[in-house]
Amino acid sequence: MARVERTQQRYAATLTVNGTAYPIEIAADATLLQTVRDVIGLTGSKEGCDDSECGACMMLLDGRPVNSCSYLALQAEGREITTVEGVAAGDELHPLQRAFLESGGVQCGFCTPGMLISAVALLDANPTPTEEEVRVALSGNLCRCTGYDGIVKAVLRAARADR
Repeated sequence: MARVERTQQRYAATLTVNGTAYPIEIAADATLLQTVRDVIGLTGSKEGCDDSECGACMMLLDGRPVNSCSYLALQAEGREITTVEGVAAGDELHPLQRAFLESGGVQCGFCTPGMLISAVALLDANPTPTEEEVRVALSGNLCRCTGYDGIVKAVLRAARADR
């Protein structure tokens, strides 16, 4: 029996990630997560479920959180992508990153990038959220270690610090 090899068409694209334009070639079915991690080399966003259930892969697309494991990279061309690496201002931690460290919002750290991205989106849209609003905003992010209390406290702490 003859073996049929499939060749995947590759497309030229330029993705703007954390303010830097990356000209790349990618397959039509490459996800944003695969492309950012494997082609661009930013490994902060994690692959947890590969099914948009856990939120570990969360990135901002034009300021809105998306599960990058199920978002095609080619769809992101011409848009601004922000990963967890782009949250800090150089060596200066984002207030949310400091609050996560100070409030016990980090344990194993696997969910932390997605939690931070979702929290950044929340505080950008609503700088003074209630505890319930924080919990709703983070409901697409799963954590197996913290019980969420430290994470919620961290987001509320960062919101207070920004005032």
